[in-house]
Amino acid sequence: MKRFTSIIICISLTLTLCSCGRGLKRFEKSFMDVFDTASSIVAYDTDEKAFEAHFEELHELLVQYNNLYDIYNSYEGVTSIKDINEKAGLSPVKADERIIELLKFGKKAYEISDGAVNICLGSVLSIWHEYREEGKRLPDMNELKKAHEHADINDLVIDDDNSTVFFADSEMKLDVGAIAKGFAAQKASEYAKENFWSSALINLGGNVTTFGIKPGGAKWVVQIENPDKNSSEALATIPVVDKSVVTSGDYQRYYEVDGKRYCHIIDEKTLMPADRYSSVSVICNDSALADALSTALFILPYDEGKKIVNSLDGVEAVWVDKEYNIINDEL
Repeated sequence: MKRFTSIIICISLTLTLCSCGRGLKRFEKSFMDVFDTASSIVAYDTDEKAFEAHFEELHELLVQYNNLYDIYNSYEGVTSIKDINEKAGLSPVKADERIIELLKFGKKAYEISDGAVNICLGSVLSIWHEYREEGKRLPDMNELKKAHEHADINDLVIDDDNSTVFFADSEMKLDVGAIAKGFAAQKASEYAKENFWSSALINLGGNVTTFGIKPGGAKWVVQIENPDKNSSEALATIPVVDKSVVTSGDYQRYYEVDGKRYCHIIDEKTLMPADRYSSVSVICNDSALADALSTALFILPYDEGKKIVNSLDGVEAVWVDKEYNIINDEL
């Protein structure tokens, strides 16, 4: 998926911590088997047995989202994004409603971001993925331009009534890396809040979403990682309630050619890796939106990104330039 952990969460590494108000205790568990990234869940529950049961239920839900949104693998009994990429150019493909929801949000993200986030850019992104895995050279621009001819989001046809997906351009491919983790984190958070926990933090490889306050009234605290690896200090420490925090950066997933770093976030206008910032973080009440916006703002010039942030209620962002300076002073 889109990126490895870019946010360090202020949580301990032990499973069970101290007893807190109203008889609730704090528990944490980490896992590595969803969205190809290190993840963790922290929640307040009555006892360890209850937490384990609730964790397993939520973990299974996240596994389902992982399998549905996977662009690289197929799973028995599941139609994944990979399967849709292989078949939807020939005829409409029946898809799980959770994929339909994700793709509809992808179209919304395209509009909100002024086209910076395009889930139909898979033909281009797959080329960059191959070259990044090889780690030796850059793609040929003619190859990228040819692939970009098959990235028109209007060619993504979603039939709500029949729950199907069709590509009007048979060579188009989906890549949902800019939105999948945030969307899954938001859905998991809503499920947990509705069914068993009143206060929890879900961290899917840096896509952090929280709900509720801790027993005793304390807020959750999230630290945004400093992209300057020579610094031991966090970029910012943020107390949050019912908020998500997502960061996009150039310091986790990248490769170097002739001494220059090329990150994994591609600017559709240039077909090259975005190169304006070291990181961009977004704070808002929806993890899916924060995920999409962090990518969009990392790609766009500051003035354009700032305009998008100002047009949305309850959204904050912080940009960090190539010299690790915070450009704006919102945090």
